[in-house]
Amino acid sequence: MPRPPTAGAPPPLWPARLHRPHVTADLRRQPPLRERHLLPTTASLRAVLAQPRCALGVFVPAGVHPARAERRQLDQIAQAGADLFEMGLAHHDAGLDGPVIQAAYRRALSRGDVLDRTLRAVEHAAGLRPTVVMTYWDPVSRHGPEHLARLLADAVAAGAMVVDLPDHQAERWQAAAQAANLSTPRLVPRHLADTGLATVAAGASGWLYAPASTAPTGYRGPLDVPALADFTTRLRAVSPLPVVSGVGISTPALAERIAPLVDAVVIGTPVLRALMTAPEQAPALTAAFAHALNPHATTQTRA
Repeated sequence: MPRPPTAGAPPPLWPARLHRPHVTADLRRQPPLRERHLLPTTASLRAVLAQPRCALGVFVPAGVHPARAERRQLDQIAQAGADLFEMGLAHHDAGLDGPVIQAAYRRALSRGDVLDRTLRAVEHAAGLRPTVVMTYWDPVSRHGPEHLARLLADAVAAGAMVVDLPDHQAERWQAAAQAANLSTPRLVPRHLADTGLATVAAGASGWLYAPASTAPTGYRGPLDVPALADFTTRLRAVSPLPVVSGVGISTPALAERIAPLVDAVVIGTPVLRALMTAPEQAPALTAAFAHALNPHATTQTRA
């Protein structure tokens, strides 16, 4: 089912934020969220996903490279055409991810200070484009849902998606995120019955994530586009939330095929593979995906 065209303005271009070397302590010392004059992050995310064209999201695990290099890479990816960022919080048991993302997480974990590095990366990314944090439940549980939600909100994240959120923890996480003004996108397994889809959708905000493949991230085989089309139709029948797809969208040509079905395509492993081996290639690769989704745009209009 093609996306219904909706009017929307391009995402606002946010001012760059100053880097602070000890972000966790600094963020804790700031005034409460309600007293700060923050940009409307969730509104900016909604604006990106409400555009008539399919948006491009880029997944980047935080802390893989030194902070200065990481900031430069995020700048270049944004300028190359990314409409939003997904920043990954490294986890040692990333069961839904393939070998490339798992290797990136191991590198990030080996550098230490994972949460601080992630908050610094999120803060910089959020100064460029709306940014959603991707994580597993174990880090959320260890840091405390309420505490982690506040830290992510203070780093100006627009939301956080817990990809393996346990059903019995969903209410607590949603309450913590809502209190911090974070959206709570949900990854929706394709095998769920309609009643299950409705239950997951009722606890989501920001978007519903419909994986293009049921394989782990990094899958590079063929995609069952008709099956994904049926799934997105089912999701739209139970929720007005935007639908986002990723996992297995390994080439610009595949992104172009998926674009009519969803509100945003997220790429991860293709760009991350470049960032891990030849970082200078990541902007051109991002631009190729952006061009496939929006062939009439120029990177200069997104800078």
